[in-house]
Amino acid sequence: MRNLTPENIAASCGGKLLGCGALAGRELSFVTTDSRTAGPGALYIPMKGQRDGHDFIPAAMKAGAMLTLTEREEAAAGFPRILVGQCGEAIQRIAEFYRKQFPIPVVGISGSVGKTSTKEMIASVLSQKYKVLKTEGNFNNNLGLPLTVFNLRPEHEIAVLEMGISHFGEMTDLARTARPDTMVITNIGTCHLEFLGDRDGVFRAKTECFPFVSPEGSVVLNGDDDKLSGVREVGGRAPIFYGMSPMYRVYAENEKPLGFKGTLCRIAIDDREFSVRVPFPGRHMVMNALAAAAVGALHGLSDEEIRAGIEGTQALPGRFRVFSNGTCTVIDDCYNANPMSMKASLETLKGASERTLAILGDMGELGEKEEELHYEVGCFAGGLGIDQFVTVGTLGEKIREGILKTDPAADVMACPDTGAALSALPGVIRPGDLVLIKASHFMGFDRLVKALEDKEA
Repeated sequence: MRNLTPENIAASCGGKLLGCGALAGRELSFVTTDSRTAGPGALYIPMKGQRDGHDFIPAAMKAGAMLTLTEREEAAAGFPRILVGQCGEAIQRIAEFYRKQFPIPVVGISGSVGKTSTKEMIASVLSQKYKVLKTEGNFNNNLGLPLTVFNLRPEHEIAVLEMGISHFGEMTDLARTARPDTMVITNIGTCHLEFLGDRDGVFRAKTECFPFVSPEGSVVLNGDDDKLSGVREVGGRAPIFYGMSPMYRVYAENEKPLGFKGTLCRIAIDDREFSVRVPFPGRHMVMNALAAAAVGALHGLSDEEIRAGIEGTQALPGRFRVFSNGTCTVIDDCYNANPMSMKASLETLKGASERTLAILGDMGELGEKEEELHYEVGCFAGGLGIDQFVTVGTLGEKIREGILKTDPAADVMACPDTGAALSALPGVIRPGDLVLIKASHFMGFDRLVKALEDKEA
């Protein structure tokens, strides 16, 4: 790993080298926080989770790790080690140093809804011209982002880093590590309100990234979002707005829904325009494509390269992935949920030719207004003409109440938990159904998806 020597690691995180004399000037091979993956040339960083990683320092070192960080000197006695105050802070500062060893553009992506889908679309677009490193899975927080940065290698020409937060100050840490040249914010929604208070708080937390954007860089914002549209400059430069109006530098027009084959539209970028099929249904996916088009244009891609990247984007499990099991069509959107994303997903069922079934569960981290927000989602859902609902969980009961408030005749089954919903599946799903599965990750709705994939329902 470029310039990642014990001396540079210690200097970057303010640590103290102990027992490292024989390793002077040697570059590490990789970084891990899992002792089971430690091996020759590794830097092991012991994190505290359900178990304290310090307990596994001997195992990591015996597996061949070259070096370990430690907050407690005695935990790594006899091994080459760097004593630090706090491993969570140290991993960010080491990653910040390592990112600076690669003078390549970094695209940062944040937002309340759609950041993973937008990340995938941006990476797909940029991969038409560049060798791209992108965030994998949910590695978008103050541990996952540094681990992604540590995957940078000389062959990479650009990095696409997703940045997820739930508290004030976290975006500052992430942006300080990533140092984005292009920063994309998809929207400001009602998520993590338990910690951020309201949408104004979400806006303040998300925009903590602005001071860390390269002075020569660009900020790409959703102009249709009422909070983001008010941003006039970042670092003395005007943002690049995208949306559904010709007033923006990047916009879409002539939308033609193709059901679950996506949406045909025309994308305009300044004085350029081209037709494209966004391969996922819903206007929110067209918005994601606009963000990708804006980033592609900034980084020198042609219209054909941008079109190919958008159309070639692959869906991820739990992120609006559509599949058929031979009995019904399933929209697997169960990785996470907040009121904005729940409404966007529900709206894709509106007007469907198939019988529609929405299985909806609790949304997390909504603070003191959680019941009101679940009820509001239910009221919205009740007006979409969906044929049947299954609501799951304690807060799912509030969704049920909202549905029935809007449509007293709605067909709604209430289940206390995911296990009960799993048992109910065979009785509610009919051949030919279009089924949406949506809730926050902690509800374990992936069990429902797996049952439908395995045709157990």
